[in-house]
Amino acid sequence: MPDSSSAPADDTPSPDADADAAVSEDELETLRQEVESKYDFDNFGPADMAKMTAEEWEAAFDPDSWIVGEELLERVEQELRYRIAIREIFAILERVTENGKQRILAYSDEGYAVVYPDGSVEGEGTVLRDVKPTVALCSMDDFDVNDAPSTVRLPGPDEVAQGTGDFGNLMLQIVAFGQVIGGIALIASWPLLPKPKTIIAPVAGLGFLVIGIFLFVVVANARLSDRFRAEEYRDRLREIGVEDGTRPEFVPTFDGDGTTTPLVEGPDGEPLSSEG
Repeated sequence: MPDSSSAPADDTPSPDADADAAVSEDELETLRQEVESKYDFDNFGPADMAKMTAEEWEAAFDPDSWIVGEELLERVEQELRYRIAIREIFAILERVTENGKQRILAYSDEGYAVVYPDGSVEGEGTVLRDVKPTVALCSMDDFDVNDAPSTVRLPGPDEVAQGTGDFGNLMLQIVAFGQVIGGIALIASWPLLPKPKTIIAPVAGLGFLVIGIFLFVVVANARLSDRFRAEEYRDRLREIGVEDGTRPEFVPTFDGDGTTTPLVEGPDGEPLSSEG
């Protein structure tokens, strides 16, 4: 008589295993609801991605429903074009070929990112930080990709305006001028006042003068800051090759660079030509 201990095990799932699976699904659904209430996926960005734990990531993004392949690249391309157009991301976008397969390349003077059809992203710097959340969102079937404008381009260095706050600065100057004139008038009229004199007029006049001078300083600082920001932006545009189409040295080259398809136009509206 065979020993019962040597009998083959029954492959039928036990009731306890079914209960454990049900508990796991319930916990996953609960965590998924918590994640959806905690994060705004319509405005999901690098800061949100950095705060997510591994458990929250797995709950929010179901691997079985991810979009991959050419469809993913098209969605990422459109979303990145939109974000570049609204100046949320500063980068040049290109379609490149590696080993006969399409990739999306985004780069600036502070890094680059390469997006693969399987959803993986490689790169460095701020561009990688900005692109990763976009790829994650575009991989989700229920994420609605924003419509990009027909023409997406970074301005040429010569097109960057010196500043956009001229009207506001003019208004502040008018107010400051009025404050200074009022202060001078109050101080100058004090000797002409009948006795007994009070110090209210000169004190008020001094206050007007201080406010007026402060407003003039604010206007001067704003104009100086605008000048520095504009020049810094021009330098960044030159470094990423907006004028000549040359990539920064740290951006990798691809075997299909001769047939690279630019996705961002140059300052003249023509596609940027990129040579590694």
